[in-house]
Amino acid sequence: MFHSSPRLAILTSGGPAPGINSVINAATLEAINLGWEVYGVRRGFGGLLEDDFVRLTVEDVAWIYYDGGSILGMSRAHPAPQGDLRPAVEILERRGIDFLMTIGGDGTASGSYAISQELGDSIRTVHVPKTIDNDLPLPQGVHSFGYTTARSLGVQMVQNLMRDAQTCDRWYLVVTMGRQAGHIALGIGKAAGASVTLIPEEFPSERASLKRYADILDGSVLKSLAHGRRWGVAILAEGLADRLPEEELEQFSALKRDSQGRIRLSNLELGVLLSDELNRRTRDRGIQTSFNEIKLGYELRCARPVPSDMEYTRDLGYAATRFLAEGGSEAMVIIDRGRRCFIPFAEMRDPDTGRTRVRLVDTSAESYLVARRYMRRLTASDFQDPVELKRLATTAGLSRQDFIDHFSYLVAEEPDSFAWRPEVRDAIPQI
Repeated sequence: MFHSSPRLAILTSGGPAPGINSVINAATLEAINLGWEVYGVRRGFGGLLEDDFVRLTVEDVAWIYYDGGSILGMSRAHPAPQGDLRPAVEILERRGIDFLMTIGGDGTASGSYAISQELGDSIRTVHVPKTIDNDLPLPQGVHSFGYTTARSLGVQMVQNLMRDAQTCDRWYLVVTMGRQAGHIALGIGKAAGASVTLIPEEFPSERASLKRYADILDGSVLKSLAHGRRWGVAILAEGLADRLPEEELEQFSALKRDSQGRIRLSNLELGVLLSDELNRRTRDRGIQTSFNEIKLGYELRCARPVPSDMEYTRDLGYAATRFLAEGGSEAMVIIDRGRRCFIPFAEMRDPDTGRTRVRLVDTSAESYLVARRYMRRLTASDFQDPVELKRLATTAGLSRQDFIDHFSYLVAEEPDSFAWRPEVRDAIPQI
């Protein structure tokens, strides 16, 4: 039974992403147009458990849609920190909340689903997918909001680093966010024209190791040097660390875990370890260059949304409110080819883990093939061309056979489509 004025609560949770305020703006305005009362929950599920609600008016949201961050604040708290949902449910019932709109990633979606299961028909829920990681189970070609803005800003930063690397004859290893999926790393690296990009999807767990990562990067450095380029930028998705065997993780100095028991990848010094190893190798070869780690992630999350994200998120906010008004519940809202669509919570969940399914980079897709073809990496053709092989081995200070023994395993399972023709390989653009 609804109140005379139905009540909508809006909650933002997880990490920030550009466009959150735009969703809040459109969702609130449409709800007020329908005669509803709108309440914002401060600091995500943490604020819900503390009964920290604020009434939202037209004046509160009128000019927020082009600002970064979230006017409601955020946290990574779970609605049932001790495994008990009743405190959160009792607050929603006492507040008389008829509709709950959550804006967040997979953890937030799971929390919303749990609440809807607990309350049943007494509340309607809808989730708006948000993450710069772009790893939510959306249709092919549909980005999670915030990704486009984060990629755009990341490309600008990497292009600046590329110019700095060229000017100073050095290499930068840029570690980006992306726990399980490499979308943001690949998107930045491909658009910016980075020398090489490594993402976790490329490495099944049995093939991941710090040595393999270092050898791939070392091969890129040697290939660049062999053709007269003494600088470069490598993009590394932080999720590469998540693929490492447990014994290799022990090499990291900080193994802190988050509230869900997962290793905090942002605390791991993946770039530092790889930079140190590459500096050692080039020093042993008498090559004058240096490697430095740069972390790129938090700078991207609260940027002002680019126009496409701003437009997209206003559509999402409107669609989420309309979904609730039209009787919908327990689903994630998306915009696909200009039309609002909805994915039921049950279809988002992985039946094995119970968590929201993760969309990974499809390494068999042509878009990944294009990215790989224009990276400066060792390919099978480098070992088949005797002139190129000699050039690479000489640069590394190795015999041809020693070079083959050290590096050829990297391309043992590589498709021919990754290789460059010699005339393309030898023509190296300087940005």
